[in-house]
Amino acid sequence: MELGVKYGFIKQTPHRPQIGSFTMFEIPTGSYTKGLGVGRVWYKLPIWVEKEFGPWSVVGGLGYTVVPQTQYRNYLYGGYLVKKEVSKKLELSAEIFSHAREGFAAAQTQSSTLVDAGGYYHFKSPGLQLLFAYGHSIAGQTENYAYLGLYKTWGKDKDADKKTVGDAMLSTQPHLNGYE
Repeated sequence: MELGVKYGFIKQTPHRPQIGSFTMFEIPTGSYTKGLGVGRVWYKLPIWVEKEFGPWSVVGGLGYTVVPQTQYRNYLYGGYLVKKEVSKKLELSAEIFSHAREGFAAAQTQSSTLVDAGGYYHFKSPGLQLLFAYGHSIAGQTENYAYLGLYKTWGKDKDADKKTVGDAMLSTQPHLNGYE
């Protein structure tokens, strides 16, 4: 189970990007001894920069993952994303993402650079979105993945599901958000 706090500590202006973090806590729900997860709480600590240009957004950032478990290791990750709001309900994006070695127990035993495409479909219910993505590695360890998920956000901002710090890195694209 994943819980996170998204916070933009420098707000976007016409001449300055938004800068923020989306700290994530990964709560174990499966048995580590049966290979169903890490078995301990682990953390993602990113810093992202986002600038919007009309329906377009560019996002970049770097993060550090802390995994306090045997056979896993702490590692850096980062990436860059371009996103377009196609309509009020649909956003599409493309991303390039890299991560360092994640440990012997992880599927990602070596570093890798990946390219993926995906997006959001915003439902009528505020803050409820369908996320989707597909990607593969272009360097390093071979990785292929597909992602489909239901995502719920809430907060003070009635448009919180659309005004985020690095949505794909923080929502649209599973890697930059840490959904792996």
